[in-house]
Amino acid sequence: MARTALSGRLIWRAATLTEARWETPTARTLVLDVPDWPGHTAGQHIDVRLTAEDGYRAQRSYSIASAWPHPQNRVELMIQRLEDGEVSPYLTDGLEVGDQLELRGPVGGWFVWREKQTAPVLLLAGGSGVVPLMAMIRARGAARGQQPFRLIYSVRTPEDACYAEELAKRVREEHGLDVRYVYTRKTPDGWPDPPKRIDVATVNTYGWPADFQPDCYVCGPTTFVETAADILVALGHDPKRVRTERFGGTS
Repeated sequence: MARTALSGRLIWRAATLTEARWETPTARTLVLDVPDWPGHTAGQHIDVRLTAEDGYRAQRSYSIASAWPHPQNRVELMIQRLEDGEVSPYLTDGLEVGDQLELRGPVGGWFVWREKQTAPVLLLAGGSGVVPLMAMIRARGAARGQQPFRLIYSVRTPEDACYAEELAKRVREEHGLDVRYVYTRKTPDGWPDPPKRIDVATVNTYGWPADFQPDCYVCGPTTFVETAADILVALGHDPKRVRTERFGGTS
């Protein structure tokens, strides 16, 4: 049974774009209808495959942004446009409602959060690395979970913060969820701190103490992930409770 279930996730499925919205000037959410989607766990990712008219194919992996089950049983991705990218510019600027692409997955079983976990959760995101962490926040909200969640979110400028309105709404309405932004290039007017990168003081002030034994999830560009993970370990967090996922590019 397990082998059959796994093989089912490795087949390519047709997905139709039903809705698209801009999260930032360069990041677009895609809402996809996948009729035979098997479901997923917050933190997993999928493979996306595009096929050109001449038969050329390009494939990329993207984290899933939505919790499951989605209210309309759909899958959400958020795509950050890379100006020199082969796939992302088409997904952000070319794909239209009604267009189809192929999905394979879900993939991954380590960088996931399940509602049965009871420990406090610390999420550290760099740029678009917030996507799988947003899925975890949404899963907690859908389950009406009481696990304390803290998100430290590093972005270049306020305009680069994805899901800002949704996060603010969830902080107001969901007990035990806190969000702290770190701006590396430009801060909002009246922000108390100058632009900076995430550091020991940030994590020590806005994260959970190590003796709380939180489950820690870190996602973002490689340099961000390595720095954040090193800080967590230096502050006494158990390395076995620090889960990381990284991608190329800069923060």
